[in-house]
Amino acid sequence: MDEAAADGSLRSTGVPGLDGILGGGLTPHRIYLIEGEPGAGKTTTGLQFLLEGARAGENVVYISLAETRDELTAVAASHGWDISGIHVHEVLPDEDLLGASDRPMFHASEVEMADTLRTILQVVEDRKPSRVVLDSLSELQLLADTPLRYRRQVLALKKFFSHRHCTVMLLDDRTASAAGDLQVRSIAHGVIQLEHTVKDYGTERRRLRIVKHRGRDVVGGLHDYNLVRGGMVVHPRLVAADTRSIQAREQRTTGLPQLDSLLGGGIEEGTSTLIVGPPGSGKSSLAAQIAAAATTHGDRAAMFLFEETASSVLHRADGIQQPLRDALAGGLLTMQQVDPAELSPGQFSAAVAAAVASGVKVVVIDSLNGYLNAVPEERFLSMYLHELLTYLAQHKVVTLLVAVQQGMLGGNMSSALDASYVADNVLMLRYFELAGQVRQAISVFKKRGSGHERTIRDFSLTSAGIHVGEILSGYRGVLSGVPVPVEPHPAGAP
Repeated sequence: MDEAAADGSLRSTGVPGLDGILGGGLTPHRIYLIEGEPGAGKTTTGLQFLLEGARAGENVVYISLAETRDELTAVAASHGWDISGIHVHEVLPDEDLLGASDRPMFHASEVEMADTLRTILQVVEDRKPSRVVLDSLSELQLLADTPLRYRRQVLALKKFFSHRHCTVMLLDDRTASAAGDLQVRSIAHGVIQLEHTVKDYGTERRRLRIVKHRGRDVVGGLHDYNLVRGGMVVHPRLVAADTRSIQAREQRTTGLPQLDSLLGGGIEEGTSTLIVGPPGSGKSSLAAQIAAAATTHGDRAAMFLFEETASSVLHRADGIQQPLRDALAGGLLTMQQVDPAELSPGQFSAAVAAAVASGVKVVVIDSLNGYLNAVPEERFLSMYLHELLTYLAQHKVVTLLVAVQQGMLGGNMSSALDASYVADNVLMLRYFELAGQVRQAISVFKKRGSGHERTIRDFSLTSAGIHVGEILSGYRGVLSGVPVPVEPHPAGAP
């Protein structure tokens, strides 16, 4: 290993989120393979890599075997980039080839391959770059007549670049045979695989995987990424184990004394609370109440809305005297409207992690049903949720999850996603009929952080705010929806 590569310094890819997945960046003076189907973002990745080098004052070269400088300039312009600091060298077939009618005396691999490689080597010798992008390997593979010849040519390129202290990205659009992909994978120091799939509805899903990165501890698995104006943005897979620790937890008030009593004093920091109940029972309002209580004590809160708009949440809060609008204006509350058709789990986790990094202490996810609808193809949705809640717990964040149950009365209600076993606390809201009126009740079915009341209390939303009333001790069957009065036992009766 040369001294420059052994000094511990790494080269940034220039792609937000990617360096962390790679273990800090790219080992310098090595060859890296970026592979993916057309449209996956390989050219964008290569340009970001070179722009990062140009910003650091490095000499960088883009060698194009398939695209013209005008096409690359158009790609850069779509992201708002100026690539004047990148030397773009085209190695494209001559236009005279279109009019050639004579049959060549030699195979293309004997003429074009040699000319192409000679041109590549010459531009590197002339420019002496520290970063090089070669786009694309498929052109070289098609020129080589055998896999052996192709492998030897790539090995020769690897040796050539390493002696000239270049960090190289080889782009492969995988339009040639799969055998070539495996050949270069075995030769390259690192391999980044880009993929994009189309869902039945909504935007396409883009993910990447670090197939290998020799000598570095990478974050394995699939990571979501997006191509936006400004380039590729990677959303690293959330790994809760990286933040696990043992911490003391304090209780936080809900702003409702009787609800605090029901919860055994309040909600502990670093716990998740599932608020579940039928439609219209007050779940979102209760979650907003706890978030508002945090902001009145100077803490920051964030609400992620999958179904309602921010304006409707604020309008409802105004009607029950919740100071959400003031908290929003004061910067203590943020509301993010999530478009389910555009969401990926990685994007959502990244948004939540960014909120936590900004100092948020209360996170509201409203609702889990919207989250489920946003990622209907995810078989491991519960695992995503578990990782997210564990991450929030380790950062001492109070997490509120709103879940809608199907049905209105009785015990046969169900939810599309059962998160009760994942959540630390479960608050249940129920409708019940009494004296010709439909009323509501609240109870705590689960609480890990402390003891809690086993009672069922009256619950209502009024113009003065949320009201948690007295214990419904004179009835049985409240949760069934049709309670029956209980006759008091005579004095001295068993």
